[in-house]
Amino acid sequence: MSEIDDESLMRELAEDFGVEEKPTGRSALEQRVLAGFEEIERFVEQHGRLPLHGDGCDIFERLYAVRLDRLRASPECRAVLRDVDAKGILGPASDAAGEAKAEPDDAELLAALSDYAAEDDVTKLVHVRTHEERAAAEEIAQRTPCADFDHFRPVFEKVQRELDSGVRTTSQYVGGNPDINEGDLFIIGGQKVLVAEVIERLERFGPNGRVRVIYDNGTESEMLIRSLQRSMSREADANGRRISPLTPAPLFAEAEEAGDQQSGRVYVLRSKSEHPYVVQNRAILHKIGVTGGDIKARVASAKRDPTYLLADVEVVASYLLANIDRRKLEALLHRVFSGARVDMTLKDRFGFDVAPEEWFLVPLPAIDEAIQRIKDGSIDRFRYDPRSGGFAP
Repeated sequence: MSEIDDESLMRELAEDFGVEEKPTGRSALEQRVLAGFEEIERFVEQHGRLPLHGDGCDIFERLYAVRLDRLRASPECRAVLRDVDAKGILGPASDAAGEAKAEPDDAELLAALSDYAAEDDVTKLVHVRTHEERAAAEEIAQRTPCADFDHFRPVFEKVQRELDSGVRTTSQYVGGNPDINEGDLFIIGGQKVLVAEVIERLERFGPNGRVRVIYDNGTESEMLIRSLQRSMSREADANGRRISPLTPAPLFAEAEEAGDQQSGRVYVLRSKSEHPYVVQNRAILHKIGVTGGDIKARVASAKRDPTYLLADVEVVASYLLANIDRRKLEALLHRVFSGARVDMTLKDRFGFDVAPEEWFLVPLPAIDEAIQRIKDGSIDRFRYDPRSGGFAP
């Protein structure tokens, strides 16, 4: 590669400072300065020193060195970074006194940071990754194996079960600068991410700080809160999601309370059929389902419906749901009792064979226990034993 002087390197700063971000209450100049300074911070943390000039240095280190010189020399940039430079990277203002020929105004600074390199400029770099590609590669490269991942593995497994059952939900990350706290969960790049620790906070210049994040593939990294927020943005990850906390409202209640979003009811039915198999097992043969409507209206025509064994039924138990995905809850209950599912065939009124679903050989107390274990979050630590009719660890 031919030698590239510092002036040519400055032209490459456009790639780093040219990324547009959603308005956050700061000017475009401030946003670009902050983003560029964060990259210098990451370099210092990774290498334990400031970026240097010189032919023996990596091209990106030389870019960071040129950028740091300009930031040090600009009173405007110093003012922007004064409250976020916790490590003193800029140094005292007096150290930069001779580095700039004149104090640039905003227009001059923006011009210096704009992309004014011509397309046919022989000093223009080609076959160099974009800013977004470099940022993604740097973020992945900064991940390290999580030495205590055995402590976090059960957390991710439990969260996945809670997502499957509807106890937790996900929502699109909408941007901005929401507060991020220890225990928050996200989906980034298809991986679940846990904020394990807030290492430090920098509140005076907007919400920022440094956090330790754990990924469900057994790696971890330390990053700035703003970097974490950007990685979830629609531009960086169209599928970035925030995982909801566990709902503080009860999943099951005797009555709906103010603020609850009623999801329906779990119902347990017992058949009045005179079929020999039903008569023999009537006390423990139950249909378990979930509905968003009125249970009595749902079963009004049971004796004409193979789903209800072509006979009237009685409702022996019901549980009011609040703030939960009833379809996922129904799937969870059926999975819990899958070993006791009834496999039987009946003739419908036209003489065709039908196989009713959602019927289980489960005593009513076991169904009630399952509901309670889902409510207190302990269902994942127990399994239903069809032989004993109860739960065991």
